[in-house]
Amino acid sequence: MQSVDVDRKDNKSVEDKRFKVLENAIKRHQYHQDALIEILHKAQEIFGYLEEEVLKYVAQKLKMPLSRVYGVATFYHLFQLKPKGEHTFVICMGTACYVKGADELLKVLEEDVNLRPGETTPDGKVSLMTARCIGACGIAPAAVIDGRVCGKQIPSDVLEKVKNCLPV
Repeated sequence: MQSVDVDRKDNKSVEDKRFKVLENAIKRHQYHQDALIEILHKAQEIFGYLEEEVLKYVAQKLKMPLSRVYGVATFYHLFQLKPKGEHTFVICMGTACYVKGADELLKVLEEDVNLRPGETTPDGKVSLMTARCIGACGIAPAAVIDGRVCGKQIPSDVLEKVKNCLPV
């Protein structure tokens, strides 16, 4: 694996003040590798998502392989490697939701809006994600739309809500 020098003058991380804030967070954790998850949370809070340059920066500062940092960032579903859209739709794929048609909610979005889980529309308006379970089994199938839990969803409901977020 190639080493990345994030302190070089031609690197934009030197000019971006957000890296200074991240550096302070890493210092507060005393450069401990055990604090990787907390540091990644802070990095995502600062940058909005964990772009490759941020992962490289964290790996270098914690003196750990980029593959390990990337592995942690991709393992936990709370970390985003791409920017999120203005609106987020999370479809619950837990057992109750799946049995009651959550897969149909995803299918209609894929077919009618060309949006798949983990993607954001090209205009940056809508991001679609899935969750293993959101704990709303009694109102399955459920979705979380911009932080609000919506129960007993049917494909046409979800499709209408997504289309309302997209420009005409």
